Amino acid sequence: MSVVQEKVKLADIVRRDGGRRFSLTPTVTVYLALVALLVVGSILVALDGGVLLDQGGILNILTRSTVLGLVAVGQTIVIITGSLDLSVAYLVGLCSLVAAETMAGQGGMMVPGVLLALGVAAVVGLVNGLVVTVLKVNAFIATLGVALILRGYLEDNYTGPAGSVPRAFQHLGFDRIGPVPIGVLLMLLVAAAAWWYLKRTRAGYHTYAVGGDIDVARLSGVRTGRTIVTAHVLCAVAAGLAGVFLASRLGSGAPYVGTDAGYDLESIAAVVLGGAALAGGRGGVVGTIGGVLILATLDTIFDDLAVDPFFKDVVRGVVLIVAVALYARRKLTRRSA
Repeated sequence: MSVVQEKVKLADIVRRDGGRRFSLTPTVTVYLALVALLVVGSILVALDGGVLLDQGGILNILTRSTVLGLVAVGQTIVIITGSLDLSVAYLVGLCSLVAAETMAGQGGMMVPGVLLALGVAAVVGLVNGLVVTVLKVNAFIATLGVALILRGYLEDNYTGPAGSVPRAFQHLGFDRIGPVPIGVLLMLLVAAAAWWYLKRTRAGYHTYAVGGDIDVARLSGVRTGRTIVTAHVLCAVAAGLAGVFLASRLGSGAPYVGTDAGYDLESIAAVVLGGAALAGGRGGVVGTIGGVLILATLDTIFDDLAVDPFFKDVVRGVVLIVAVALYARRKLTRRSA
């Protein structure tokens, strides 16, 4: 290769790398949308006589983001494989009950309560994964079926809150380190661990490979079944952790705390807003956290403006549809370029 050819090739690499570096990725897009939402929301709330981004408003946004963020981080992993989990909402309630009833107000039972709740969550995730991989049931139907089983158990055994957590455990739900709630730090820690898993481990690479094309991944030597089962277990454990956190805030377990907040569909919406593809193979935790913050900010703005609940759902639905349409349009544009 001549010197001229080498220079031309180097220039082409620099041009392509630079194009990728400054391209408007879904992750960048979701955070730009978040900034725009904060600006517009601040103006609307100010016109109504309030302040959106004062200490109370920021704390409200962060608090709203905590539980949804925990569930959505787990949902991200399973969606990247091309699967999903509709059982997380009932699992959140179940794990809050397991933790609270095991602790029974005793400080010495805090660790066993947390471990048992996460163990139950892992078993539910294992069942989801095995039904999808071994029985070959579509993930939507498989996890919906497990969700109905959990709902039946909760409805048959609980009519309201049960159990209690010791006062020391409630520090997890209410205390702060400086201005930042401990729950937010917990959520960010879980998100960082999930990012490391997806981006820095072989199992994470396999997760993207399975979601991109499961047949190609299988022919390449990836144990696709194990990858999908692992993703479901991690998703369920994240939902279980959310249930434990809610028990610390409520002081007891609540059977419908997950379904009342709609964490199943809300978590999927946050993942999609973050740029993930429901078909799998694309997405990431950083984008998901942006999607979570958008949904939490919307809720805070609506509450400050006393917006009708029906209109809230309309706006959230429009935002989700527009986001998916923009991502799809950008993908088609890149293919045609």
